[in-house]
Amino acid sequence: MDLILWRHAEAEVAAEGCDDLSRELTPKGERQAARMATWLDRHLPEGARVLVSPARRTEQTAQALGRKYKLRDELVPDSSVDDVLGLLKWHPETGPQGKGPVMLVGHQPYLGQIVARLLGIQETASSVRKGSVWWMRSRMREGQLQTVLLTVASPDLISHSWDDRS
Repeated sequence: MDLILWRHAEAEVAAEGCDDLSRELTPKGERQAARMATWLDRHLPEGARVLVSPARRTEQTAQALGRKYKLRDELVPDSSVDDVLGLLKWHPETGPQGKGPVMLVGHQPYLGQIVARLLGIQETASSVRKGSVWWMRSRMREGQLQTVLLTVASPDLISHSWDDRS
């Protein structure tokens, strides 16, 4: 199974008394989301499931992709890595129960915690930059679950002119 983690793009700073879930993308965040969406659209398989935090900034990020998605309460900013892996039905010994690719559009720190846990990084979390994508694949080799990092893409390094060169 491929697991694609997409952190929401740059969002407004929360105003005093403002609900964190209602924060929107900044103009820079909108550009970041559009760049990553263009890249993802070229690489993401057609049948990929897209699961999105109900926070406004993550929904705006996912909307840039132009594909169907599901809002999931298990992906709110304060979710635990165990809750998120439970949503995916990802078991430590056997890996994911599903076969098709899944993309999560979510938040730090749980995205970085998922990266660290699945890749066996000693730190409790990795830093996942705003707007970036971490693409991992799980597989069984000689009876052992392996998670392989396929790519990390950042909107800062993707531009429309760069994409046009292929």
